[in-house]
Amino acid sequence: MDALVELWGATGLANFESVGQVMMFPVCLLLLYLGIKRGFEPLLLVPIGFGGLLANIPVADISGVDGFLGIIYDTGISNGLFPLLIFMGVGSMTDFGPLLAHPKTALLGAAAQFGIFTTLLGALYLSEHVDGINFDLGDAAAIGIIGGADGPTAIFLAGRLAPDLLGAIAVAAYSYMALVPIIQPPIMKLLTTEAERQIKMEQLRPVKKVERIVFPIVVLIACALLIPDATPLVGALMFGNLLNESGVVDRLAGAAKNELINIVTILLGLAVGSKLAADKFLSPETLGILGLGLVAFAVGTASGVLLAKLMNAVSKDPINPLIGAAGVSAVPMAARVVNKVGMESNPQNFLLMHAMGPNVAGVLGSAVAAGVLLALTK
Repeated sequence: MDALVELWGATGLANFESVGQVMMFPVCLLLLYLGIKRGFEPLLLVPIGFGGLLANIPVADISGVDGFLGIIYDTGISNGLFPLLIFMGVGSMTDFGPLLAHPKTALLGAAAQFGIFTTLLGALYLSEHVDGINFDLGDAAAIGIIGGADGPTAIFLAGRLAPDLLGAIAVAAYSYMALVPIIQPPIMKLLTTEAERQIKMEQLRPVKKVERIVFPIVVLIACALLIPDATPLVGALMFGNLLNESGVVDRLAGAAKNELINIVTILLGLAVGSKLAADKFLSPETLGILGLGLVAFAVGTASGVLLAKLMNAVSKDPINPLIGAAGVSAVPMAARVVNKVGMESNPQNFLLMHAMGPNVAGVLGSAVAAGVLLALTK
């Protein structure tokens, strides 16, 4: 009998510390369902969901300091390494040609970041007026970056400024990125007329190879001179892009966009999942983060569309306001949504390449915004 009692005491059933710990299992299973069945950002929701299951297993302490998830987290999240490696891979896969062919679209990528700073103020407001929510400036900055629709940037900033909120911020960021085809079209249609959605844009000019090579170098130097706090993210992105555009290091560019990014994505997802422990995730603050993330995303989308409308009113060349919605950096999903909505109004209106300009500008914009927030919260 003593042996049976001892065996029972060693089981997981006897060691669940709270109801919340049990409740996290359906939450993590929901993430797995969204990734596997619904196809919502499966490359990250699957490892995040599974990492969350591991983090809530009692006794094993898998996400603790000596657990393997804890070791992964300390190796690449707490110091910001994994998001930077992800950005290197993203840079090698990114074509800045549409942005170089139509530089004015960079303004749309910048406008879409307006949601970040709006949400920062919203987080501070909730902290002052809602019981159970206590966000400081660093927390608010990390929450606001969700509006950039850039998962690695959100994880990088949360790891620096709000590590206890990392799980909720990462889940919100990737969930809303996955829901781009659902969230954005109603906002885009609300803010544009049928005639505006039918506007055809001129074909983009060819971009010379020298422009593609010089661009990442110039961007890095400008960032280092103006916003050095953004240099880690921008530098990794530009280095990856230079590997690809130089044309002389195909092996390195191939490794960055394949083996490196795939391996790091697995480790990053599991490490983020380790922060889905019940004591950190199930709180009023998590609900606040999810709500604020949606506001950030909506404001960012609306800001891009409204600026595109203004640009079209003062520009000699026609600009379809829909492309402003691609300023959020969910590459290339946001650009595809823009193209789809445009073709619904005019089947001959192909906006994909035009939308890629603000889309890749949004990647840069979110990285720069992260640098600004780091500088403000020092």
